[in-house]
Amino acid sequence: MLMIIIKMKVLAKKYKELSQTILSLTDSIRLEKGCLRCDFCRSIEDENELFLLEEWDVWDSLDNHFKSDYLKVLRGAVNLLQEPYEIIYYSRHC
Repeated sequence: MLMIIIKMKVLAKKYKELSQTILSLTDSIRLEKGCLRCDFCRSIEDENELFLLEEWDVWDSLDNHFKSDYLKVLRGAVNLLQEPYEIIYYSRHC
């Protein structure tokens, strides 16, 4: 199982716009082959820090996901962020 966490620090005045953009993607991400989980959340310490949490079955599924329009949309939203987004990878062997 693979987990990625995409950490985003949104400009306060752009929170709603970015949230709507990310939420519009989550249902389609959940339907992608190999997606085990896709959740969108907000930090309790910093209301401008947002996280997209995704779990994938194998690397091939995650690789196909990254080749989809998903990352194009995320890259297009960088003007809504205070700083570049960060992608953190975790892998667990069962």
